[in-house]
Amino acid sequence: MRVAILHDYLNQFGGAERVLQVLLEMFPQADLYTLAYDKERSRGLFDGKVKGTSFIDWPIVRRYHRLFIPFMPLAAASFRQKGNYDLVVSSTAGYAKGFNIKAPYHVSYCHSPLRYAWEMEYMKDIPFAPSGFKTAVARPIAKILKRWDKRASDRVNFFIANSSFIADKVRAYYGREASVVYPPIRDDVFYPEPAEGKRDYYLMAGRLLYYKRFDLGIEAMNRLKRPLKVVGQGPELKKLRKMVRNGNIEFIEGADDGALRHLYSGAKALLFPQVEDFGLVAAEAQACGTPVIAFNAGGAREIVAHKKNGYLFDKQTPESVIEAVQAFENLSFDRRAIAASAQRFSKDNFKRNLAGIFAEFGLKI
Repeated sequence: MRVAILHDYLNQFGGAERVLQVLLEMFPQADLYTLAYDKERSRGLFDGKVKGTSFIDWPIVRRYHRLFIPFMPLAAASFRQKGNYDLVVSSTAGYAKGFNIKAPYHVSYCHSPLRYAWEMEYMKDIPFAPSGFKTAVARPIAKILKRWDKRASDRVNFFIANSSFIADKVRAYYGREASVVYPPIRDDVFYPEPAEGKRDYYLMAGRLLYYKRFDLGIEAMNRLKRPLKVVGQGPELKKLRKMVRNGNIEFIEGADDGALRHLYSGAKALLFPQVEDFGLVAAEAQACGTPVIAFNAGGAREIVAHKKNGYLFDKQTPESVIEAVQAFENLSFDRRAIAASAQRFSKDNFKRNLAGIFAEFGLKI
């Protein structure tokens, strides 16, 4: 069976790229197509796998892809496939399901419908956006993208969502049903390590983007004067650094998986104040035995069991984070039980659940 795997763009390494790694393990001979490919920023993990990229695969697009959002549908249509395929699998938060790569059957693993079309607040992540951008420019762009995204969804035979939260969006935006298969954590990479000394710091990790609300955790720790380590890179870095008002907050711009495992394992808790499609960072922290203090919305509701493997709070404010941290510190948690709870997100479970869905449609992996 000839398989093509479609991925939005490979200019970073995050949760979606971890899913892509496992899909390529399941289909080792598959051809991989992506809008733009940056070997260095994707850690060289997909070298030799990329069969084709789009006409916007330029250095400036790889670095600032959000500036080129209006051109993405054109780029998606520009692909020329390298042969005939029996199956297309798209791993996408927007564009890949609309690539001009065809097969008799198209299964889409949906991390999210296209955010910039359906949820305009994500436009705040676009770098260099001038004042008034949202109303003057973004609304017409979003209207066009919404039509395109809906048409692209019609190419898909079957949707798989990364959470019930996203399955609800697939139903609302596309009028389609989706099975839920949670993303895989690398349980050979993320597991409990013995902490060196007392667990006396809190942790935040991920791409430093507006909607991930690192600002809430930083402001809360400014006031509480608790140690906080912030792991990641992104357009919010400069702004977030300026928020720091004490010496207890440390930024770590680069951490490989081993270093991240060590940071997870040594943390008192992971702060997770954002609304995420799923929230692989939270699942990874739990796999390391670390409880998660999370905003009670989005994928976090499917990861965090209140007062069992973490703590949920109800408002996206520094005050609510502070109250949650203070309440958390009066509780006790079994770190072995927390790590065990994360096994439902194991790579083996992901592969088994995905293979089961394919088998229902007569597709043998």
